[in-house]
Amino acid sequence: MYTTVNEQGILNNYSTEPKVYYAQYPNQYQQRQYALQAAFATLLISTLVLVGFAVS
Repeated sequence: MYTTVNEQGILNNYSTEPKVYYAQYPNQYQQRQYALQAAFATLLISTLVLVGFAVS
């Protein structure tokens, strides 16, 4: 951690910056998992909306 002190004695801390890297394109398995997750999320949200309409 990088720390400086100004004339009044106040500390100023700087965090270390993480190394920058480029994201990798997801492989076939990861794409399939993302699609399955999206399907479950869509099912959950649509069920909640339908239940909300049915209750009101």
